Amino acid sequence: MSSQQVFTIANGLTFLRIVLVPIFAMLMIYGKYEWALVAFAVAGFSDGIDGFVARRLKQESELGTILDPIADKLLMTTAFIILSIPAVFGPQPPRHLPVEPYVTITVIGRDVLILMIAGAINMMTGFRGFKPSWLGKASTFVQVLGVIAILIAVVFPQLRGTYLPTVYITVAFFAFASGIHYIFQVMRLMRESEDANDDKP
Repeated sequence: MSSQQVFTIANGLTFLRIVLVPIFAMLMIYGKYEWALVAFAVAGFSDGIDGFVARRLKQESELGTILDPIADKLLMTTAFIILSIPAVFGPQPPRHLPVEPYVTITVIGRDVLILMIAGAINMMTGFRGFKPSWLGKASTFVQVLGVIAILIAVVFPQLRGTYLPTVYITVAFFAFASGIHYIFQVMRLMRESEDANDDKP
């Protein structure tokens, strides 16, 4: 892999997202919620445009393909864990905060389930044609918007409790649905791979 394939604008945005993860976590822990919102918003924005930049500037690379989902999962897992810790919000957490445990468990559990299924299938069959599903991408998008909405409620007290329950239900629903959808997609991809191999002379 050449340096031109590593040091690209698209990969730079992905690296930025990774760097912002511990910064976001520290800002939340030390109660700098406004700056935490800014840090997460920048990270979320970079997640939305790095793929577009890679395609637009023809900077797609194997490194980017590997790093991008890692950066996504690192960001979202850290965000939901931090937002689920009562101590982060002080001795008297505001209404509907911290994040309900079922939301964090569903978000992280989905990713763990997918990794376990993919790993087991790869070890048993050697299949490696795993691809992200459109519903999985939608779920990540909803999670990013959800965390931003939660942080806005943290920064602006007058908004607390007005929409957070809906945010929690929506994030959990998309995470659960995308996990189930991914299982069926993997089954379909495996069948297509087997059919393609059977058609070979």
